[in-house]
Amino acid sequence: MKPITAEWIAKAEADYATMLRESCVTNRPNWDGVCFHAQQCAEKYLKARLCEAGIPFGKIHDLVQLLNAAVPVEPGWKKFQRSLAYLSEFAVAYRYPGDSADKDMALQAIEFCSLFRKALLEWVGNK
Repeated sequence: MKPITAEWIAKAEADYATMLRESCVTNRPNWDGVCFHAQQCAEKYLKARLCEAGIPFGKIHDLVQLLNAAVPVEPGWKKFQRSLAYLSEFAVAYRYPGDSADKDMALQAIEFCSLFRKALLEWVGNK
């Protein structure tokens, strides 16, 4: 595994841990933060796979665009398109006034992120 791939994976795992920690807060949980870190985890895992395959990507946060770049080397991941489209919404808009995530949105983001992470960990385990 390339060193840069390992760095992306470590950063993805840090976002996953932050997402889970914040989701357990009982006093004023930050659902926007949960959703943002779910998106970030998926983004960084996608970028890890792209780096490992030598597929270039810009400074983008659109998970579907990143997924489409990864599908040639991971065709089975196409099944995540809908869930990654959902997570993509949390990259920018929910970090600013105007939109706010609620608990149900956060629980959905955790589920989608966790399912995608499982696929990525299977890929990592095969490296």
